[in-house]
Amino acid sequence: MAMHQFQAEVNQLLQLIIHSMYSHREIFLRELVSNASDAIDKLKYLSVSDDAYKTISFDPVIAIGFDAEAGTLTIADNGVGMDETDLVENLGTIARSGTRRFIEAMAEDKRKDSNLIGRFGVGFYASYMVSDDVTVTTRKAGQDSAWVWKSDGKGSYDIEPGTRDGHGTTLVLRMNDDGREFLSRWRLEELVKKYSNHVAYPIRLSYDEDEYDDKGKKKGSKIHKDEQINSAQALWRRPKSELKDEDYVEFYKNIADSDEEPLLWTHTKAEGTIEYTTLFYIPSKAPFDLYHADYKPGVKLYVRRVFITDDDKELLPVYLRFVRGVVDSEDLPLNVSREILQQNRVMNSIRTASVKKILSEFKDLSTANKDKYASFITEFNRPLKEGLYGDFANREALMELVRFKSSQAEGWTSFADYKSRMKDDQKAIYFIAGDSEDRLRKSPLLEMYRKQGVEVLICPDEIDELVMPMVGKYGELELKAVNRAGAEKEFEDKPDEQKAKDLAPAIERIKKALGDEVKDVRLSARLTESPSCIVVDADDPSLQLQQFMKSMGRAGDFDVKPILEVNGDHALVMRLAASDDEAMAADVARVLLDQALLVEGAPLKDPADFVARMNRLIG
Repeated sequence: MAMHQFQAEVNQLLQLIIHSMYSHREIFLRELVSNASDAIDKLKYLSVSDDAYKTISFDPVIAIGFDAEAGTLTIADNGVGMDETDLVENLGTIARSGTRRFIEAMAEDKRKDSNLIGRFGVGFYASYMVSDDVTVTTRKAGQDSAWVWKSDGKGSYDIEPGTRDGHGTTLVLRMNDDGREFLSRWRLEELVKKYSNHVAYPIRLSYDEDEYDDKGKKKGSKIHKDEQINSAQALWRRPKSELKDEDYVEFYKNIADSDEEPLLWTHTKAEGTIEYTTLFYIPSKAPFDLYHADYKPGVKLYVRRVFITDDDKELLPVYLRFVRGVVDSEDLPLNVSREILQQNRVMNSIRTASVKKILSEFKDLSTANKDKYASFITEFNRPLKEGLYGDFANREALMELVRFKSSQAEGWTSFADYKSRMKDDQKAIYFIAGDSEDRLRKSPLLEMYRKQGVEVLICPDEIDELVMPMVGKYGELELKAVNRAGAEKEFEDKPDEQKAKDLAPAIERIKKALGDEVKDVRLSARLTESPSCIVVDADDPSLQLQQFMKSMGRAGDFDVKPILEVNGDHALVMRLAASDDEAMAADVARVLLDQALLVEGAPLKDPADFVARMNRLIG
């Protein structure tokens, strides 16, 4: 017998799962059945794609048994099985880089969301919510030797040679006091039907039942029964006419490891030159790892009902990574590789049609149920904007789906909504982008538009700085950023030439005081209340985009100076114009720039200097 220590992350996971998720302990069975199904999937694939496995018998079944007196629960499968190395790698170590994020999420999540377990592939450890120790006996397909893994989940585990008839894996859980509620035929059958009814392989429950005589009296003997307790059908292959909403919801909860109902789903069977079936779900809440580079894809690929992969990010575009579901092709080869998938004509056709179908469903939802669509947008607006940036073929459809906040309207606004409310003489769609909706709504850049009654789209997502300029137009209407020089020309009041002449010396003094910190200083036509604001030239990157690029290590490529605009009617500017005090003029110039930068969310180079200048001006 060899003793091993759990990897540090495994110990942390065990503590979090055991102590933080007590109220969700029933999901342990869902996770263990899912693992058994995955093991059978792998063997099924090998048995048709690898000559070394084609002679191995394949009669898939997942067996569940219990002994209430002994306090044990057994879950067995005849899947691919494991050898000693597999046991160490799969049960003693977690290699996925997302594990650290899972630990952090579990520590922070006040709801202790049970869905996180399945999403991060660490479901085996849910066993320890209901058991004092777990014994795993396993034999890898094609090998003669078996192995036994055992642990109480308290820091270490043992591995030793064992015996097992045939390939596969058997788990024996010695249930703790809380876990004994699951040592019941009725409870186990209830949980299998709730979580695993549509697992594609038979799940059989073995149990002993009291024997009764003709008068209903116990005879003191037991009858052994072995019954299939799930439907074991590939739901997506069944005709839609046979399926109820409850069937779709139940299947979603199984494949998505979720207790929540999906927002919507679409089930398609394509026949003709290319035959395939798809069943796609949109979650009601965004997946936890939606914005992680190592996100787990949510679509499983089957070929003629043979599971191929659930870890390929090419099945749908990255911006649709929140979609869950199944693609089952009749035409792909069973030995299709990831490289082949990326270039395969059949897969490209399925992908293209699937994207159009999904976007069409979003469009239908946006018109049929605006409240439900608002819930969808709250969760997935940003990924759709990523699609605007990267999916040129579907850009027109995506333009109708993305939403924005507005300077005038409540809730979400589409480009079409904005267009319907435009002033008769308006020639463009105006927007303001930044990192905070609240800050953008208070921006001095909106003052002129508010005065003129012109609507401005509020764009607080980081990606808006890239997407909006790249999109450029909605139909014939140009998209104009209000923080760019010249955007105000359409609505500015007729310039007061005398005022401009009177303030010209003051503008020159500000330029001199700020030197090369700004590209230019101008008298503003857009300010009505604030003393100053900053804008950029039409072809220069905005301040927010510059900050984003700096965070990506590309500061040298985007070091562009802003243009300072000042309000000639503001007391601070008028004070500077009326005084010959150069020291005071330098303080005013510096404060005008720093205030404008602060409003835009930019950090000050020297906060202490800003405070000192403000104090001198107040004094």
